Amino acid sequence: MGPLDGVRVIEIASLAPAPFGCMVLADLGADVLRVDRADRSGPRVGPRVGPPVDPLQRGRRSIGLNLKDPSGVDLLLRLIEGADVLVEGFRPGVAERLGFGPEECARRNPRLIFGRMTGWGQEGPLAPTAGHDIDYIGISGALAPIGRAGERPVPPLNLVGDFGGGGMLLAVGILAALVERERSGLGQVVDAAMVDGSALLTSFIYGMRATGTWRDERGSNMLDGGAPWYDTYETADGGYLAVGAIEPQFYAALLDGLGLADADLPAQLDPSGWPELRRRFAEVFATRDRDEWTEIFAGTDACVSPVLSMTEAIKHPHAVARKAFIDVGGVTQPAPAPRFGRSAAGHPAPPPRPGADTDSVLAGLGISADQVAGLRASGVVA
Repeated sequence: MGPLDGVRVIEIASLAPAPFGCMVLADLGADVLRVDRADRSGPRVGPRVGPPVDPLQRGRRSIGLNLKDPSGVDLLLRLIEGADVLVEGFRPGVAERLGFGPEECARRNPRLIFGRMTGWGQEGPLAPTAGHDIDYIGISGALAPIGRAGERPVPPLNLVGDFGGGGMLLAVGILAALVERERSGLGQVVDAAMVDGSALLTSFIYGMRATGTWRDERGSNMLDGGAPWYDTYETADGGYLAVGAIEPQFYAALLDGLGLADADLPAQLDPSGWPELRRRFAEVFATRDRDEWTEIFAGTDACVSPVLSMTEAIKHPHAVARKAFIDVGGVTQPAPAPRFGRSAAGHPAPPPRPGADTDSVLAGLGISADQVAGLRASGVVA
């Protein structure tokens, strides 16, 4: 089910961005086969004890291969011959050293899309070095604007580098390459780098800088908490409200809900008056509980919403109405997105245990049960 039904993806197990990109592909109907570690030199990637629960691993099958063994690499290449996409998240050059780089894979399957997910990209002075989300968005310029004025930058979880600028753009790149393959008949390499993707996410801000409507000073702009009408406010019960009343008509609705429509206030777009506006807004918001304010602004265009915990978000009436969260293997998690009118995605299967599908996958290659037993005994598969 789903628009990618029939697309076959091989995913070399890794962490965070590549699994997220492959989760998106699996959610949309692709048949994703995860290659987990079977070598005895280190821990397997993925859940180690108990039932697997990681949503990023849902909707897969799994085979255990020792890619440090030439026989394991040979099995991988045989799988690649019948695949549409391969995804790996090694540092540059590792796949080549193991024997399944893009050139070798193209010889086996010229139509293969070879997705590469890294932090720094395949070339450049930082390409061979280690890093994490916070490092990539630090270099790309995406981290510096996030935080309060006069304070240090605040890590936005790992949403900007790993997932938005990493796994999501990896999936977009793979989809674009699949479309292009319909014209050319050939596969190609998709070089997805989190440093590039997180920079791309700031395109709108670069446009504002070019028009003089954005300053590099953190916490002094319209969308970074500098403007009092685009910020969060604490309520009497210790909860918080998110306020995004940018347009004049929405700002007017905000003032009306706060009882400040006739108050003597600074002009909305005059930064010199923002400290006073913030003070007045904070005073009023602190007089009622979060849910009281939510009720007051319900049905209006003031662009005010409660700041919900992840537990609360699952139960919000809008999320419930849209079935935005689902149960997969006993774990509540976000449902597949986006939604399709005709080729709807199915309900994701729970994450497989590493290597759970090894025998059936190898049988599909024509390998007998005795041969599988021999490969397992020698540590090539698990």
